[in-house]
Amino acid sequence: MGWFGIRGSSSPKEVKTTDEDVPAKKEHAPVSLPHDSLREKIESAGLSPEILETARAECDRLKSVDPSSPEYAISLNFLEVILSLPWNTTTKDDLDIVRAEEVLNARHYGLGRVKDRILEFLAVKNLCAQSLPRILLVDDELIARENLSIVFEADGFEVEAVANGLEAVAAMEKKPAHIVVSDLKMDGMDGMELLQVLRKKWPDTKVIMITGYATVKTAVAAMRQGADQYLGKPVNLTKLRAYVNELYEKSIRSRHLHGFVLCFNGPPGMGKTSIGKAIAEAMGRKFFRLSLAGLRDEAELRGHRRTYVGAMPGRIIQGIQKARAKNPVIMLDEVDKAVQDFQGDATSVLLEMLDSEQNHAFVDHYLGLPFDLSSVLFICTSNAVERLPAPLRDRLEIIDFPSYTLDEKLQIASRYIFPDQLQLHGLNEKLVNLPIESVRAIIFGYTREAGLRGVRKQLASLCRKLAKQVLTEGNTAVEIDKNMVLELLGAPPFAMASAQSQPKVGLSTSLVWTQNGGEIIFVEVARMKGNKQLILTGSLGEVLRESAQTALSYCRSHAEEFGIDPDFYATSDIHIHIPAGAVSKEGPSAGVAITLALLSLLTGRPIRQDMASTGELSLLGEVLPVGGVREKLMAAQSAGIATVILPQGCASRVQSIEDTVLEDLDIRFVSTMDEAAREALCASPTPDDTV
Repeated sequence: MGWFGIRGSSSPKEVKTTDEDVPAKKEHAPVSLPHDSLREKIESAGLSPEILETARAECDRLKSVDPSSPEYAISLNFLEVILSLPWNTTTKDDLDIVRAEEVLNARHYGLGRVKDRILEFLAVKNLCAQSLPRILLVDDELIARENLSIVFEADGFEVEAVANGLEAVAAMEKKPAHIVVSDLKMDGMDGMELLQVLRKKWPDTKVIMITGYATVKTAVAAMRQGADQYLGKPVNLTKLRAYVNELYEKSIRSRHLHGFVLCFNGPPGMGKTSIGKAIAEAMGRKFFRLSLAGLRDEAELRGHRRTYVGAMPGRIIQGIQKARAKNPVIMLDEVDKAVQDFQGDATSVLLEMLDSEQNHAFVDHYLGLPFDLSSVLFICTSNAVERLPAPLRDRLEIIDFPSYTLDEKLQIASRYIFPDQLQLHGLNEKLVNLPIESVRAIIFGYTREAGLRGVRKQLASLCRKLAKQVLTEGNTAVEIDKNMVLELLGAPPFAMASAQSQPKVGLSTSLVWTQNGGEIIFVEVARMKGNKQLILTGSLGEVLRESAQTALSYCRSHAEEFGIDPDFYATSDIHIHIPAGAVSKEGPSAGVAITLALLSLLTGRPIRQDMASTGELSLLGEVLPVGGVREKLMAAQSAGIATVILPQGCASRVQSIEDTVLEDLDIRFVSTMDEAAREALCASPTPDDTV
């Protein structure tokens, strides 16, 4: 039985004083110094031994420093930062999936697949949080097993107690434990033999060895065999419980329960930042946003050393300091725009911050002390994740934000953005009505984007002009039709390309992906007398130029199959042009369209203008898969394209696309250029179009 020493204290008594008891001169009374109150705060802050020792040493040093010295202010600020950090303060997670779904749906319309992925992420954390930490006690003394079981059950552990190593192995095979606390000397299978089996079959399980015959030799032997801690009997329960809690935290990190790092990747204006806020709201956590755009100095994230004048902690520690909890949601915005050059590389700090194997002991240069970031939920956002270094991408779980469909844009603009803009500009929905057709005209004529920032700007401009009109003409109800949109916003800066009706020779339609979403482009081909020149115009990139050269080589090598004169190129020049020359074009997606235009020109067979294609062409005539299929189909749908030629390798991607994107589209999958030509080229040349 353990004995606990209790320091006695006398009960408070009423003490009567007289004038003689009062000091004659108050100026001689002791004055409390700042370091005295700091020492009290440090002792009562509940700091870990390592942090507490550093804070005590700094406080003791503060006593010997002149208050007028700069060193005094540096030490005082350092201690204040230590005391202001939430070393042990966390907020309780609310992992109710139903409520989280309600929050996400209330904040965002659409993005169904993104929301499903986020709810899956929260569901995993919910299940992990529900499972009790499990501890296995192995001791041949019944009283020791019972006493330890009572202690750890009170601490919230699921406890199983067995008498020897053989029973422990059987219990582990039935249901593995996070932590094993084992005696060393036992019948059947002793602790050292058990330790060898545990390290072979369950290497992630943490093991604490306990023995009444504690010697340096046995301790060294146990640690060499793989024990995580070693204690002698009689057991110090306070130390044992501290070891168990510490090892369980390490066990959680080894199972990556805190290691999820989401990266929202997609075009601007998709609501990536607001989705991060919604996740924090759904989980009941604090939210902190940090923009990394243009950041080149890693000291911004890791802090400056205290030897520098004006040194301060990094922005990560500052954010946690403001959140007043060690488990906030930290959004690292625009992570792909962090500068990487010879002057610095801020992304190198992220490798440690986002790695669950390292961030439990993140060291800020200002603090010089390890701070546990493993409880932080990091969420990154980017517009082009390809710009990130490969080691950093490996630490991220990338969730792509697809472009909004036309229907989603219409609903979000009508139901959310426009009412908000009316309220911000002093108007109301009873005074102003915006029909859905007017919203469609704004989206098509005044914006070119995958997201909704441009729509928000145009609706804000519309509301400003309406506010002026209300003040000058009075509060009369207004319905904004298409003509009024044109009158208020001016001529549309964009014109939607649309499919042509009649088949034409040497003109094909291609579907391409841009940062603004999908678009259609036209490929024009002309032939004239010359000396084997391939003329390429239209601000084409290097990859697109190579696609044009590949297309011409394919036509020359397969001339006989298509009934083309094999020497057509001997005395000819070929000119390939893609209009809208002010816009640079790059990528392999137009390879099939360029080849179709060339075959049409050389055979005299017109191309169907209600058909568009996308796909990369190999030199042997194979049609290779490309990306951005969803956005390209949306562009075809908006342009009035009836039939789309896609590579056979894209068939699986099409199956996962929403029905609203696929409706009214006839999709033809092809594997070779010969199949694509049979789909796109008319059966025979017309007299007027034959070359």
